[in-house]
Amino acid sequence: MRKHLKHYINGEWVESTGNETEDVINPATEEVMGTISLGTKEDLDKAVEAAKAALPSFSKTSKEERIELLERIAQEYEKRKDDFIETITDELGSPLKISERVHYNMGYMHFSQAAKSLKDFSFMEDRGNHVIVKETVGVSGLITPWNFPTNQISTKIASALAAGSPMVVKPSELTPFASIILTEVLDAAGVPKGVFNLVNGSGEVIGDGISSHPDIDFVSFTGSVGVGKKIMQNASETIKNFALELGGKSPLVVLEDADVEKAAKAALGHITMNSGQVCSAATRVLIPTSMKKDFEEAIKTAVENTPVGDPRGKNFVGPIISKKQWDRVQSYIEKGTEEATLLVGGPGKPEGIDKGYFAKPTVFTDVKNDMVIAQEEIFGPVTTLITYDTLDEAIEIANDTVYGLAGYVVGYDQENLRKVATSIEAGRIQINNAGPDFSAPFGGYKQSGLGREWGDFGIEEYLEIKSILGMPSAE
Repeated sequence: MRKHLKHYINGEWVESTGNETEDVINPATEEVMGTISLGTKEDLDKAVEAAKAALPSFSKTSKEERIELLERIAQEYEKRKDDFIETITDELGSPLKISERVHYNMGYMHFSQAAKSLKDFSFMEDRGNHVIVKETVGVSGLITPWNFPTNQISTKIASALAAGSPMVVKPSELTPFASIILTEVLDAAGVPKGVFNLVNGSGEVIGDGISSHPDIDFVSFTGSVGVGKKIMQNASETIKNFALELGGKSPLVVLEDADVEKAAKAALGHITMNSGQVCSAATRVLIPTSMKKDFEEAIKTAVENTPVGDPRGKNFVGPIISKKQWDRVQSYIEKGTEEATLLVGGPGKPEGIDKGYFAKPTVFTDVKNDMVIAQEEIFGPVTTLITYDTLDEAIEIANDTVYGLAGYVVGYDQENLRKVATSIEAGRIQINNAGPDFSAPFGGYKQSGLGREWGDFGIEEYLEIKSILGMPSAE
């Protein structure tokens, strides 16, 4: 069992000033897998003080120095591959193959991509009568979620380092151990003292403390809309900058000419990967009315052939993160049985499973877009089928949501693919399961958030813009 009761402040592991701890539960077994210390306001103040002290020197490091640092981090990250995979499987319940192909890989790619993006990044632009200078925003506070223990934390850290911003990081107390390994990676790579600080703790103490701290200049948060609103309120007290990556209820528009079997598998993939605990998951599947019966049969068959269970076995779907989240998902499934037609799945645990927070992959059909299950983020292996008669109607339904994080379209007609992709009000659109591009910006419209992460757009978030008129020549 893992036991880690220290925080990483000013380049070393230090004891907490408090004595409160929290157990971390393996969601596949419901057993305690480790214990962490819950940090205090005093711990946070020490971390912020260290970051603030590191700011003058680190913000003035050269682009080349920061590229070399990011490349060293990527190299050290690779050395801990097995540790990351094992840890994420235990604390998140992610199947081993997903822990490797998705979670481990995404963390590595963000550091690698940040180094690449930085090589072509310009911090100064001569515009003739004036010069534009991009300078670090200052000390950053990073608050990261549990559902991707390496993805969100890595993209934030990599961008902050690329921009020359020292930071204080608070990972989720549900999945803290991947962040602890990542901290060891950063330490081994030689990140200067005070530049990276990690304080474990609760959202009420450390999260609120970061977003309201007068010496933190910028906050980057990934999580729920409710907490995002609280961060905005806290940040307003000191007029600090912030970036928010929040929820989603993303549409997947299936065109008339789409391959039904492929489209059904694509739709299923969104609720089975990471047990549907993905903010950008397509949980509203819009299908032509003429395709309804065939699509229902295809996705029902696909669900029935998808193994759910022990993440260390040959299963593609693991558990929900916690009992609290499992109960939340179950409440939405119960609501769905009242509102729509249950096609496959349903309440309770999968047959033969009595331990672990496992849920049945569930599909509802005959769904109307104003139903609760079509409007609210469930964050579990649940999706909804909504029919449309014209492409304009499909676009209208797709945009009828308070969210705008992602959108998806499958089919063959190039004109229709382009029409839907350019019409959906969302920050990232994926056509026909296009592969990932870690240089492409990620973020949302509407209540899905503010700002962008990944690649050069992610670096921009950690910078302030200065214009200088009458700049003397360097010659």
